[in-house]
Amino acid sequence: MDGPDSPAELKARALRYLVRREHSRAELARKLAPHAESPQAVEAVLDLLLSRKQLSDERFAQERARSLSRKYGAAHIRHDLKSRGVSDEISEKVSTGLNELERAKAILQRKYREPVTTREEHAKRARFLQGRGFSYEIIRSVLKEAE
Repeated sequence: MDGPDSPAELKARALRYLVRREHSRAELARKLAPHAESPQAVEAVLDLLLSRKQLSDERFAQERARSLSRKYGAAHIRHDLKSRGVSDEISEKVSTGLNELERAKAILQRKYREPVTTREEHAKRARFLQGRGFSYEIIRSVLKEAE
């Protein structure tokens, strides 16, 4: 490709990205930047999409949290959303709407079928859940129930 995209081409490119999956504003800006003539052109397209409700950080955060919640806890989800340019306010709101205790139980049951027998096994499961982004309180109550 020889030159930068026109505003119409840039908008079409953005819509092609959004048709595949939801994107955060920051993600879409990063993807469009190499094809735009200026950062102002990217901002103009993003503002247009935002005003038409074709781009929404909140919608992106809800969808991303829903897909990650099968495997990860709230801390991991918040970190992932922050790394994708979603504001702390939105990521906090989305991650608190999830039932941590039920998700942690389900994840643990999928991974480990048999009950805990040793302290080492107990610690191993606690580390597993901690790595998935669950809080100490959640881990403690899930493992206490499993015993």
